[in-house]
Amino acid sequence: MVGIDWEIIVADGMSDDGTAEILREYEKHCALLRMIPNPGRIVSEGLNAAIMAACGGVIIRMDAHTRYRSDYCRRCLETLDETQADNVGGPARTEAKGYLPSAVAAAYHSPFSTGGAGFHNPDREGYVDTVPYGCWRKATLIELGLFDPTLVRNQDDELNLRLLRMGGHIWQSPKIVSWYSPRSTLSGLFHQYFQYGYWKVAVIRKHVIPGSWRHLVPAAFVIANTLFLLLQLGGVLSGSGWRLATLKLWLTMALLYSLASLIASLGTARKRGWTLLPVLPVVFLAYHISYGIGFVIGLFSSLAKDTSTIRTESIFSKLTR
Repeated sequence: MVGIDWEIIVADGMSDDGTAEILREYEKHCALLRMIPNPGRIVSEGLNAAIMAACGGVIIRMDAHTRYRSDYCRRCLETLDETQADNVGGPARTEAKGYLPSAVAAAYHSPFSTGGAGFHNPDREGYVDTVPYGCWRKATLIELGLFDPTLVRNQDDELNLRLLRMGGHIWQSPKIVSWYSPRSTLSGLFHQYFQYGYWKVAVIRKHVIPGSWRHLVPAAFVIANTLFLLLQLGGVLSGSGWRLATLKLWLTMALLYSLASLIASLGTARKRGWTLLPVLPVVFLAYHISYGIGFVIGLFSSLAKDTSTIRTESIFSKLTR
């Protein structure tokens, strides 16, 4: 980057797909590139190691599975300087190839799937509660205590929550452009959001109050459906007369959810393409059920054990694409 002193630090999580070999070749020809080991294979640990190894005063995080516009880093630095915010970033834009990946990407931008977080709006500029990736002054990260190494997922949300509760500010600028590639299968999407829900409990447990009440809605949906199912089974076994009343309530809830899903699907299809309409309700359900189930299991798990002992090969943390 012309006019900017910079370096590239890659924390390699003991990859076995040839990534390390490729990086070593690049190191021979690029003195600005350094690869450091991340033997724990946890994102937060790799980030912390890279931050501490960095010589510069500003840290720009860049993750895989994302394409960055050529001026991404420069725009981050300009926005950090102009706004004097503590963390800056761009909105979560997506790009996908294929029918189902396109539906997953389309649903990702709907408030119905993700609760309307500001970073899902590609046109929003201003203060938000979190941004993808991030750009901070190194001193800010040191003051915050870096990323929490006990969190296998949601470590970025948790750090931003700490920043806000310490009186900091996070700014989103549409000028900072990148494109994230979402999961390409329903199983991959389910696994991803199952983990997000599971680890969100650890964040709430740490901070007592959730960063946003929208995080609780999918879990409430899963719990409500589970309770109605148990009530129906109990009614069948006991022959109780209240079974019909609870069934009506259950069907009413299901009808309201289906109506909301249909409205959200129509709105999303109108913006992203009508061909996606048939699969959008299924994709929305995958977002909600997976996050909710993960959250509920996380609640029970947090009572039984310390989540910091869960490592990379667990169903709760293993990366999938």
